[in-house]
Formats: sequence, C-alpha cells, structure tokens
Amino acid sequence: MCSEGLRERYVNPYTNFAFKLLFGTDLNKEILIGFLNALFDGKQVIEDVTYLNTEHLGSKEIDRRAVFDVYCENEKGEKILIEMQRGEQQFFKDRSIYYATYPIREQAIKGEIWDYELKAVYVIGILNFALDDVSSSGFRHEVKAVYVIGILNFALDDVSSSGFRHEVKLMDTTTHEVFFDKLTFVYLEMPKFHKTEQELDTLFDKWMFVLKNLARLMERPTALQERVFNRLFEAAEIAQFSKENLYAYEESLKVYRDWNNVINTAIQKGIAEGEWMKAKAIAGNLKNAGLSIAEIAKVTGLSEDEINSL
Repeated sequence: MCSEGLRERYVNPYTNFAFKLLFGTDLNKEILIGFLNALFDGKQVIEDVTYLNTEHLGSKEIDRRAVFDVYCENEKGEKILIEMQRGEQQFFKDRSIYYATYPIREQAIKGEIWDYELKAVYVIGILNFALDDVSSSGFRHEVKAVYVIGILNFALDDVSSSGFRHEVKLMDTTTHEVFFDKLTFVYLEMPKFHKTEQELDTLFDKWMFVLKNLARLMERPTALQERVFNRLFEAAEIAQFSKENLYAYEESLKVYRDWNNVINTAIQKGIAEGEWMKAKAIAGNLKNAGLSIAEIAKVTGLSEDEINSL
C-alpha cells in the first residue's frame, strides 16, 4: 500500500496501530483519561493512569499467552483493561472473563502474608459487532458458571436504557443486589450507536460518535469542542505522521481491511448456506405434499437431482 492511496484525513481507530496510538501511549494519556471519565459518568473520576505491560503469561510456561490492547491502572491502583474487538469472535464473553483473571491474579502479594484484598478491575470491550449477531450466528457466548446468570440479569437496566452499552457486575440472583462491586465489565456495541452529530447529548455520546465515525470525517464536527478532542484530532491526523508511523498505520489498515473481507465473505457464505438449507426444507415439505419434482424445482430454485436426493 502506498500513502497516496490514503484518502482519509483521520485514522481508523479500529486498526490496531491507531487504537494503541490514541489510547495506549503516554503521549496521548489525556485522551484515555477523557474517554474513561466520560464512560464512568461521575461514578468515579480518574485523574491519572499508568500504563502496564500488555503482554501476559500464565502462572506456568505452558499456559496460554494473553495480549491486551490497552492495560493501565489509575491513581487508586485499580486495573483497567480495554479491548477493541474488531470482529465477531466465538466464545467472546468467555475470552473477556478469562482476560479479567490476569489483573486479578497479579495482585497477589508474593513472599508475605496476604489477606486477599483486591483492587477493582474494569474490563472494557469496544465491539465492532453486535452481541446478538454472535448469538444468531450460532456461536456460543455464555460461560458455564452460575454467576453468568447474574451478569445477564444485572445488565438488563443498562440494556434497556441505551441499547448499545452493557455494564455487567456479579449479582446475587436471589436479592438482585450486587454481590461483588470490584469486577466490572463494560461492553459497547458500536453498530448499535446511531446518533447523528445533532443528537449528541452527553460527553459519552460524543466519544461514541467519534469512535464510530473518525475515519469518515474530513473536518472536526462542531459538536466536539471539548479540550480533550483537541488532542484526539491532532493525534489522529494522518498528514502529521512520521514516515515510520505512516508505514505502520498503512500495514495495520491493510490487516484490518483483510480481516473485514474475511468476515464479510464468511457472513455471505453463511447466508447462502442458510438459504440453501431453507430451500431444501421447503422442497421436502412440498415433496411430501405430492407436488411434482418440476414444480418444486420452479418454486425453490433447487435442481431436480437435489430434490430427488431428499
């Protein structure tokens, strides 16, 4: 890919390079803090963050490696893990729960007596797909554990109020009260956010809008005048990249586009296979009803050989 082929003014935040550039570097720490404070909406205020190692191994050498997109802690020592999920993934919820175990386990104090007191852990998933799409595709995305029932019930209020934001905690299913408030999962379903610039009411709305539309913008929207967006648009402008960063972004963009092509092809193939299976089911019913093979072929579009094989 050559830079002349890039027509966008701002980076695509769904690419690995751009997401880590905007949210995972000390240079742009202000952007991450602004996003998190808008996300938490006053439930807590983050004044500073420290970036932590994003690559983690299990307790044994043979354990599976985990690589986070952004991993940090705030001034209170609470751990925040942010994942940009670019496409549908089988067992996605299982994966996010598994990832949460790393910032929990690493809090264990080695070599001294420890009373198991934990700092809060937040897992934030920015999803470039809808969770119900994963469900409808046949992917299983529940964890085999009792507390998942609590997770799903506890999220209902947030689901009904926004549709695209799910805040999940462990809940006692009898009392419907939070059982443990130090583990929080936040899932943002980007395809379900449809507000236009004129409809942006809150700072969080504005963050959702810019995450979803940044790569399509040629000018900074009038609605995004907060100081934190000054830094974001400055950091996201492709024309200001060094030669090395431009090359890295182009490569990351190519990987993202290739990934999208693979996903779209798989979806179309799945739709085609689904239509074929539906046609076979209809043909079977018509055959049992006594229609001729020629008539069934005309109605379903199947060949006579396919119908005869039913």
